[in-house]
Amino acid sequence: MAATFRLLILLLVLVVPTSVRAARDADAVVSRIAFGSCANQSAPQPIWDAVVAFDPQVFVWLGDNVYGDNKRPFRVFGKERTVGPWKNVPRFYPSTEEELRRRYQLAKAKPGYASLRERAQVIGTWDDHDYGLNDAGKEFSGKVFTQRLLLDFLDEAEDSKRRKQAGVYTSYMFGPEGKQVKVILLDTRYHRDPLLSDGTILGDPQWQWLERELHGPQSEITVIGSSIQVVSNLSATTGPLFYVESWARFPRERERLFRLIESSKRNGVIFVSGDVHFGEIARFDCGVQYPLYDVTSSGLTQSVDNAVPAVFQPIMRLLAVLTPTTMRVLSPNCLYKSCTTGQPNFGAIEINWNAVPPRIKLELRDVEGRSVHSVEFPISELQPSGALAMKKQEHAFQRHCTLETELPWLTQYRLALLFFGIIAVFIAAVVLLAITCLSSILMCSKKTKKE
Repeated sequence: MAATFRLLILLLVLVVPTSVRAARDADAVVSRIAFGSCANQSAPQPIWDAVVAFDPQVFVWLGDNVYGDNKRPFRVFGKERTVGPWKNVPRFYPSTEEELRRRYQLAKAKPGYASLRERAQVIGTWDDHDYGLNDAGKEFSGKVFTQRLLLDFLDEAEDSKRRKQAGVYTSYMFGPEGKQVKVILLDTRYHRDPLLSDGTILGDPQWQWLERELHGPQSEITVIGSSIQVVSNLSATTGPLFYVESWARFPRERERLFRLIESSKRNGVIFVSGDVHFGEIARFDCGVQYPLYDVTSSGLTQSVDNAVPAVFQPIMRLLAVLTPTTMRVLSPNCLYKSCTTGQPNFGAIEINWNAVPPRIKLELRDVEGRSVHSVEFPISELQPSGALAMKKQEHAFQRHCTLETELPWLTQYRLALLFFGIIAVFIAAVVLLAITCLSSILMCSKKTKKE
């Protein structure tokens, strides 16, 4: 009997990949975490090869893990008008339970993702499109069965607490004492009040749970996963041209979150987020007594650059670089110095526990696995004493303290003015070219008649 048991253990050791064994062993050191969002199950997903090559021990889904809702055509006129002043039907509508199940099956069968699941522990939360409906919150009626399907997709145990609670929020602790990484995954959908209400994002039960998690046993690093951006103040500078969902749309909730982190005296907090179809590294220096980084990875397939014709992509990149957001990190380690990208990407966290002092690297990588943006610093900078030392060295420290409501009017609308200016120049160039061509045609026609 003992010999048979030892043989089974040996077979498990040989069959299960090292990174999976490490991630699922609570005492194993975790030094590589990958994360991402916005993966259309019907689109090619070549980025998984780069994620697998990074060899993460843990992969974190941050929402829109599949696109489970449906979209009507963009129509201003006609029987079904989905946009504009005469809109009479919503553009997005939910799938049936069976349709959503099929989409999850399609996503799970992707060869690259299947390879990742063999090598890493996969955990995650959701955003609106896998929750069931674009921009939806607590009013969405199908959230009970969509929660069940998400947890099936994540291979959540049948007796898991997540299957019994209202919402998919959860937490994990990895690593031995002295090298611990806590991952907290929030649910920003199940209890969220309507946009523009400045109500709640998390709801009372989740806030109470989060307070217990943050006041619980300490860890060297705490990664908080939010499907929507926490730190970025992009909407303040893109409005009224367009707005994105973020904690900035619920300023009282975001302030409550910062206060809770501060009162918990928890060091090493880092946010990771998704949703917006671009990648970004942002930082807020005045939320707690050390910098709060928010690394946004979006998306694995969906991206703003690929959403427009190739001829317009340089304009999109120019706009991204010139966007006057006061939270975005500017660094020589970021492409074009501005830490934002409109190409498909995934996020990566690397921890060098052997360095003295230990160091952490926050990174965005492209579909080939190349580093596009990164910041690296000692873990000790994510605590009050380390932040004070950094502040003395960094002259522009206060640049990351300006919130949306503090932006001057001219700065707030600069991007909209710039965008319309570029479009106006483009239209003028097209009109001028058309006039030139038409004039040439008319001149040729007149010459032909004279001859």
